[in-house]
Amino acid sequence: MAALPVPVLAMAVLLLLGCRGPGAAGQRRKEMVLSEKVNQLMEWASKRSVIRMNGDKFRRLVKAPPRNYSVIVMFTALQPHRQCVVCKQADEEYQILANSWRYSSAFTNKIFFAMVDFDEGSDVFQMLNMNSAPTFINFPAKGKPKRGDTYELQVRGFAAEQLARWVADRTDVHIRVIRPPNYAGPLMLGLLLAVIGGLVYLRGSNLDFLYNKTGWAFAALCFVLAMTSGQMWNHIRGPPYAHKNPHTGQVNYIHGSSQAQFVAETHIVLLFNGGVTLGMVLLHEAATSDMDVGKRKIMCIAGIGLVVLFFSWLLSVFRSKYHGYPYRY
Repeated sequence: MAALPVPVLAMAVLLLLGCRGPGAAGQRRKEMVLSEKVNQLMEWASKRSVIRMNGDKFRRLVKAPPRNYSVIVMFTALQPHRQCVVCKQADEEYQILANSWRYSSAFTNKIFFAMVDFDEGSDVFQMLNMNSAPTFINFPAKGKPKRGDTYELQVRGFAAEQLARWVADRTDVHIRVIRPPNYAGPLMLGLLLAVIGGLVYLRGSNLDFLYNKTGWAFAALCFVLAMTSGQMWNHIRGPPYAHKNPHTGQVNYIHGSSQAQFVAETHIVLLFNGGVTLGMVLLHEAATSDMDVGKRKIMCIAGIGLVVLFFSWLLSVFRSKYHGYPYRY
């Protein structure tokens, strides 16, 4: 095969370089933009674990490519006039999670934590068709958020540990949650031990109060009511106290799903269970006490009234969570 003349060969090389030049330049520009975005986010993250964003920052750093990092964004409404109690509670847990990541030895630019407040980025809420807060969304490094990238707040609650498990599932970044020291528990235990020790010291010669059946029965009843109302579920899942729609202002104290609950809901159920229990105690006293007939009748009527009223309310709560439940009282 004959060799190409030098002018023809030179022309071919120039054409090849010309074809590759724009693509290489575009790649370099993309790398420069990405580097600027990462450097900007790292600078902000070094000053504040949760980066506050408005509409412009969100579109430039989260929505617009290129991006090789994930961004966890909390959409919230923290301004006092919004009166979103749940938003404040969720923000505290979110700050704990972000601080645990920022000050861990594994901290990298693979993931960032950000926040968009409704009053600072209402256009972002409109762009994403969002009508409730707080909401957590993971914007992955590649592609658009999928269904699992929206955190199920009503089911999981907003405890930092639950958020960390969700982040690990979506980004493969495992964060060990480190909470600030809380001395309330040890102080309460110390106070309780001090009270018990004081009673034993003051009444060392007469410890009959330790054998008081009524006192032990009341303590056991309080424990049973607390456990049956769902307090342990609250401790494990960390659900919000209630939910307030930021647009309508409507506050829901009873969760509409049988798979989740609010803290306020457990307090309501505890109150209703306590009312039923009190009614049963009055009925028992009316049947076994030595009081005159008139007082026993009054106790019987009051006991029946308490049982009927509070048990009916309990069934109403049950029916609101288990839709289609056919029975009522």
